[in-house]
Amino acid sequence: MKLLTFYAERGLTLGVKTDRGVLDVAASVERHGGTAAVPQTIRQFLEGGEEAFQALAAHVRRMESAGEAQLFLDEESLRFGPCVPEPGKIICVGLNYRKHAEESNMAVPEYPVLFNKYSNALAAHNDEITLPAEAQQVDYEAELAIVIGRRAKRVKREEALSYVAGYCNANDLSARDLQMRTSQWLLGKSCDGFSPLGPYLVTSDEVGNPNNLEITSFVNGDVRQHSNTSDMIFACDEIVHYISRYMTLEPGDVILTGTPEGVILGYPKERQVWLKDGDVVTIEIEKLGRLTNRMRREA
Repeated sequence: MKLLTFYAERGLTLGVKTDRGVLDVAASVERHGGTAAVPQTIRQFLEGGEEAFQALAAHVRRMESAGEAQLFLDEESLRFGPCVPEPGKIICVGLNYRKHAEESNMAVPEYPVLFNKYSNALAAHNDEITLPAEAQQVDYEAELAIVIGRRAKRVKREEALSYVAGYCNANDLSARDLQMRTSQWLLGKSCDGFSPLGPYLVTSDEVGNPNNLEITSFVNGDVRQHSNTSDMIFACDEIVHYISRYMTLEPGDVILTGTPEGVILGYPKERQVWLKDGDVVTIEIEKLGRLTNRMRREA
């Protein structure tokens, strides 16, 4: 399934993308009923586990059979929310593609390099992202995001992906001048809106192997990054296994898995043109759709 959030009169609500349009889950349950297990928010879906997944899938099938057009919304008319609006943790893996480490003039890591973002960094598909007045070197980073679906502590690598609810596009926006100001990267990574997620949370069954997905970024329609998640130094299962050894992962936690080569930081200095007011950045990952945001310079 492809899950999303969008703003309605009742606030941020759960939708499911179908061939008929986006099903408004809460409205359809109110109109036609449903079992108590049918989740009406992303949080309920993630915390409800397999029972919630099966209940939602059955509800979607029933609504498609009902054939009521008003229950299915035109996606183009929606104001999206982040596909995971309330992550407990946003954990990021740095330098996880060999060529990106090389272009950044940094050593290929022996262990996953971890840092974090906070909820203030969340943004949605089609949101405008503010380029802070204090930052002149804002960069894009196309990334595959892992969304945890059940509590994971010291999980075996061969079982790690069974703890994943699904995946989504992410843009690990980075203010390089702030990031490199000190040895700690956090400031340049956690500005408001610097972690767009979406447009969809695509469930694991629909994605299949996350370690073999084409990943691309565009700026104003021009390809900037084009790679495959198979080029990761630390694959998705290894990342979940590694992190869960040190901290408990909970449903709704999001892990950004690193970016391939092609970021502005990796260009020769004479060719570095940082993101500016009006630039449109799109992240596209195979099976996950396209995440698009326009940059706006802070007044």
